This record gives sequence, C-alpha cells and structure tokens, in this order.
Amino acid sequence: MNQQDLKEQVVKIISDQNTGVLSSVENNKPHSRYMTFYNEKLTFFTPTKKDTEKMNEIRKNPSVSIVLGYEEKGQNDAYVEISGTAVINESQDLKTKYWNESFANWFEGPDDPNYVFLEVQPEVIRLLNIHGEQPKELIL
Repeated sequence: MNQQDLKEQVVKIISDQNTGVLSSVENNKPHSRYMTFYNEKLTFFTPTKKDTEKMNEIRKNPSVSIVLGYEEKGQNDAYVEISGTAVINESQDLKTKYWNESFANWFEGPDDPNYVFLEVQPEVIRLLNIHGEQPKELIL
C-alpha cells in the first residue's frame, strides 16, 4: 500500500471519530485521557482549559499520542495511533469555529480566555488492526 492509499484509509477511519484518547507525558510516564478531536487535513485540535494538568505536561514535553477509530464493534475494528507534537493554539477563529454549547459546562463562551485548543501535528500515523495485516505507518 503506497502512502497516498494509506492516507486515504486513515482519513476514512477517523472521518466520523471525534472521541479518542490523548496521552501526554507526566514524570516520564504516559498520562491518558479521553478528549474530543477535530481533524483538519490530519492536523488535530482538541479543546481544553488553559490551566489544566495536561497543559503543564505539554509545556514540559510536547510529545503526545492520540488513538482514534475504535468503534466498539469487536476486536477487528481498525484504528489509528498518532504520534506527534502538541502546541497551544489560542486562535479566536478556531475557538469560534468549534464552539459547542456543551462546552458551557467548562467555559463562559467562545471568548473565554481559559478556552484554548491543543493543536497536534502528527509525525507518524500507524494504521492498526486491518484484517490481520501488519501495522502500516504513514510518515508525515
């Protein structure tokens, strides 16, 4: 499978996936939590508060991992594992674009200064659990 075909397969798997697991590094160990993700051409954005533990972890070590795609239909579901680098993105355009009323539980609105996004630039996306095939790597 060439890189373009692999990219298309990755996009297909994650196209309807907004919930995944974000892992950051805390005291040299993985620290994972469920997050909401938005995908723009394989750049991932996840809303968060500026003053959270995960933000402190990422300031110390921006290396992160994301897992998306498992649909809970069984052990044969394909999924992706994304390794990349996270940065804090405070773009008002981004905050407005992805604002959801459910966020009102944590933020005062899209202008809340504590409402920010983690932007994850993938370096490698691994496609896993494809009909018993070996994992495939999309290098970005």
